[in-house]
Amino acid sequence: MRLMMLRHAAHALVGRALAGRMPGLGLSDEGRAQARRLAQALRGAGRIDVLCSSPQQRTGETAAPIAEALGLSVQVAPEFDEIDFGDWTGLSFEDVRARDASRWQQWVDQRSRACVPGGETFAQVARRVQAGIERLHREHPEGTVLAVSHADVIKAAVALHLGLSLDLLERFEVGCGTLSMLEVGDGWSKVLQLGCPLA
Repeated sequence: MRLMMLRHAAHALVGRALAGRMPGLGLSDEGRAQARRLAQALRGAGRIDVLCSSPQQRTGETAAPIAEALGLSVQVAPEFDEIDFGDWTGLSFEDVRARDASRWQQWVDQRSRACVPGGETFAQVARRVQAGIERLHREHPEGTVLAVSHADVIKAAVALHLGLSLDLLERFEVGCGTLSMLEVGDGWSKVLQLGCPLA
């Protein structure tokens, strides 16, 4: 299976706050234009058999024009959902550092052991995205799947398939609208691309 993992297009809180699973957070005007450009770029990217998306509004709004361009329906894939940021949901980075500095520093430096208060551990995030990859491989072993997801979820998947510690996720970037790609077989995988801009 070829797994194409696309980070959603831009929204108003990108780079400013931990959006997490905030209800009602859709794409900005810039993000909607970006999603349309992504759809056009993916129309010429070769065969895509399956399109799935995290349950979040911003991923669904990114996936919608892609689905129209490719003639596919969008399947919701909860394994690719954004991190549950619990008590930090919606807080700016500055606010999190001010109220919970030691936990925030652990999140940055020791992601493999980090736990958001009231939310998920990052190890749980990594396990669920890997379970999603394994499920998609079982269902589409020879197919190409496009999954619209979130930066840290995609980073976790890439790190697992490269054999990297989850503590090293700050060493690479997955920006809005960028594509990362895995090739997954029975008992093997490889990373084909990481954080490549499409539009």
